Amino acid sequence: MLLVVSLVVLLVTAGDAHRLELSSFREAPAFRNGRSCAAAPTVHIAMTLDAAYLRGSLAGVLSVLQHASCPESIYFHFLATSPRRLRAAVLAAFPSLPFTVHRFDPGLVRGKISSSVRRALDQPLNYARIYLADLLPRSVRRVIYLDSDLVVVDDVAKLWATDLGQRVLGAPEYCHANFTSYFTDRFWSDPIYPRTFLDRPRPPCYFNTGVMVMDLAKWRQGGYTKRLEGWMEVQKREARIYELGSLPPFLLVFAGSVAGIEHRWNQHGLGGDNVEGLCRDLHPGAVSLLHWSGKGKPWLRLDAGRPCPLDALWAPYDLLRRRGRELLADS
Repeated sequence: MLLVVSLVVLLVTAGDAHRLELSSFREAPAFRNGRSCAAAPTVHIAMTLDAAYLRGSLAGVLSVLQHASCPESIYFHFLATSPRRLRAAVLAAFPSLPFTVHRFDPGLVRGKISSSVRRALDQPLNYARIYLADLLPRSVRRVIYLDSDLVVVDDVAKLWATDLGQRVLGAPEYCHANFTSYFTDRFWSDPIYPRTFLDRPRPPCYFNTGVMVMDLAKWRQGGYTKRLEGWMEVQKREARIYELGSLPPFLLVFAGSVAGIEHRWNQHGLGGDNVEGLCRDLHPGAVSLLHWSGKGKPWLRLDAGRPCPLDALWAPYDLLRRRGRELLADS
């Protein structure tokens, strides 16, 4: 069987904008399969994207292709609220890329989102990762989820090979982080809410939801979408128990039950914190994936002429065409 990397990019136009200026992108180089691809397994990758993140997502796609052992076997599934205009940009950058566009309905999270520390975290598509098991065909039993502000610098097939065992989700964990800080005092003072962590195999640790390997078959069997929605309802209807968008529901459901993945697969935090977005250094150790989580995005800092040193590692994957812009109406 050919190695097929099925990359799901969830696309949506910017929140309340009625007209969007969408930068055009140059065509990416073509990449070819190696001889070893004939016996490789199928791989699925999912990403989220809105119009403002299209540039970052295309850079992420290029990085996956460039470092994949079987790039010609990569298949992309795009989920979008209004896909037509963004589809043209993807085709311009990857004209021979096989892909399917599926519609993502923001109504799935309407009434479930509460305000957080940064507006970008409040966008409906930021919660789409919760619904991957419902949005992807049932034939897709496992998926790698990747954020749109990262680049992969290793063969993603290695990440796909992660042994999840009996776990539903795998991710790099950061047990040195102050786990209590991801929830409010109201959460920790409640006699019931903190007990959710008591039945976990291990003490709960923080993990970043920008890079996850997800067993969708187990997710569907266990009804995990409803479990995450349940905590979103608590936040919306009962008490303000967290401040950070879609991350805390994942921690509430999975922290302490995550299959560990090497830290090299999420060198996160390169965008700084959620307020100032200051420059940061790499964590010690090897690097397979660079992730600009936080407020500062490399394309914005490069355009402003105030890049951080590590933004130079993102720049080679930037497909922005410096001349010509296409004015697009919201569809």
